[in-house]
Amino acid sequence: MNSNRAYGIGGSTPEEELLKLSPLTAKPAPIDDKEYQNRLDKACDALKSNQLDALYINAGTNLQYFTNTQWNPSERLVGALLFADGTLRYVVPEFEIGTFNDFIGVAGEFIPWLEHESPIQKIAEVLAEGTRLAIDDSTRFTDVSRFLEHKKFRISSAEVLIRDIRMLKSKAEIAHIQYPMNLTMQVHQAVARILKPGITTNEVESFIHQAHQKLGIESGSYFCIVLFGKDSSFPHGVKSPKALEENEIVLVDTGCKYKGYLSDITRTYVYGNATDKERKIWTNEKAAQLAAFNAAKLGHTCGNIDDQVRIQLEKDGLGPAYDLPGLPHRTGHGIGLEIHEHPFIVKGNDIKLQPGMAFSIEPMIVVPDAFGIRLEDHAYMTEEGPKWFTEPAYSIDNPFGV
Repeated sequence: MNSNRAYGIGGSTPEEELLKLSPLTAKPAPIDDKEYQNRLDKACDALKSNQLDALYINAGTNLQYFTNTQWNPSERLVGALLFADGTLRYVVPEFEIGTFNDFIGVAGEFIPWLEHESPIQKIAEVLAEGTRLAIDDSTRFTDVSRFLEHKKFRISSAEVLIRDIRMLKSKAEIAHIQYPMNLTMQVHQAVARILKPGITTNEVESFIHQAHQKLGIESGSYFCIVLFGKDSSFPHGVKSPKALEENEIVLVDTGCKYKGYLSDITRTYVYGNATDKERKIWTNEKAAQLAAFNAAKLGHTCGNIDDQVRIQLEKDGLGPAYDLPGLPHRTGHGIGLEIHEHPFIVKGNDIKLQPGMAFSIEPMIVVPDAFGIRLEDHAYMTEEGPKWFTEPAYSIDNPFGV
């Protein structure tokens, strides 16, 4: 018999919980044209300081970030050339220009190419001999190799240039991450209430998708991991997940996308009664998460956060390093327009923490073939230090502190 219904776990139905959900009325103001221009200006300054002439920005999140142009990458090269003087030119198949015009955020001229033509050659025709061109690291290797083969270019990677701009979130970006985080936290609380013995992971995942839609996210959940019992010891799931039984660990990891920005929250708790071992490991996980948050100090490295987590885990008799029982993966990852982006909270990462960085803190503890505990919340750096996007879990029996 479930002993934690009073704490919001079990006792309801998907139908009842969907009826309770309604979109939040207060939404963040749209990111304005001035901010997109500021991003382009930062890229131009970076080009100049690195003695580069131009930046190739590939279709996808980088193109969206710099130009507010949403276009998915495909086998046909689509992107933009940003010159150090601020000139912006889009590289687009000629037959797509009509459609592409509907998606352009920041105005620019075109470098069109026909189906039988090489877009790399078309780019070369508008560039001077010896142009120092930084290439977006998300560009397909096939296209990068063609840039490298062309004698007109002096090619380098733009990974660090783009990373150093994108990983420092503006106040508007923080607000655009906070909004879907708030929605997903509501979904988590609703999920806990619909649990019952025999419910399948597919049923829970379907509810999560519908719940995000009910909260105003038309695309529903961006991703979803639901694991019960021993399956929770596999961080990203199993081929054939089991249904829920009484007195089992529940792990739910999900998020959604709002205006391109993402949420990502994991909660682990028990349906029914926790064992002493489960309760101890949950407490260890909570301590590791707090150790990471306390280690997030301006001017200290991202790698130091991971180091302090593993020190805490060793104090609790876990690990060391990646040994199990313990933490089998990095402590966290950046978040923004991508679910996993810079900065990564991993051993050896010497990037120093600065205001605007946003990242997950999820030092999952795995007890092999028994269970796993992952508590995932995200924090962002302010001038005063780290701040949570979402309130961390309260206890294994009462995860939401109701």
